[in-house]
Amino acid sequence: MRARELSEPYPTVALDSQATEAAQAMAGQRLPGIIVCDEEGHPYTVLPGSQVLRFLIPRYVQDDPALARVFGERASDQMWGKLSASTVRDVLPPRQDMDELPVVDGDATTIEVAAVMARMHSPVVAVIEGGDILGAITVSRLLSHLVPEAPASA
Repeated sequence: MRARELSEPYPTVALDSQATEAAQAMAGQRLPGIIVCDEEGHPYTVLPGSQVLRFLIPRYVQDDPALARVFGERASDQMWGKLSASTVRDVLPPRQDMDELPVVDGDATTIEVAAVMARMHSPVVAVIEGGDILGAITVSRLLSHLVPEAPASA
């Protein structure tokens, strides 16, 4: 099966969209990440949900998760405020950390898609043809194609 056949319509956000828009799309549609497009509408990168969390959670708490226990719900509200004041561009890692895009062309095989996901630690790969986004393939969609169903128990 080729990437174009496996891809599905997938939401995108612009670099200068509000970060809350991206987070709400991921939460509301249960997406592992969202495709970020540049000013011309071409894929720029994938913003995984884990990067949104990395942006929100203070570094010292990431370094020592035991400190998270001292945070209350008020801290949650403050984190949402931080996200509300930010754009998608603000949430992304520095550009030098994004030397490659999680993108495949429509003719890519499932193994090629899997290789891009694995190499880039990306839960979503954009599928493009002629510079246009056809859709995306999520890791769950790819695994449902690659992994055989378990036999029904007797």
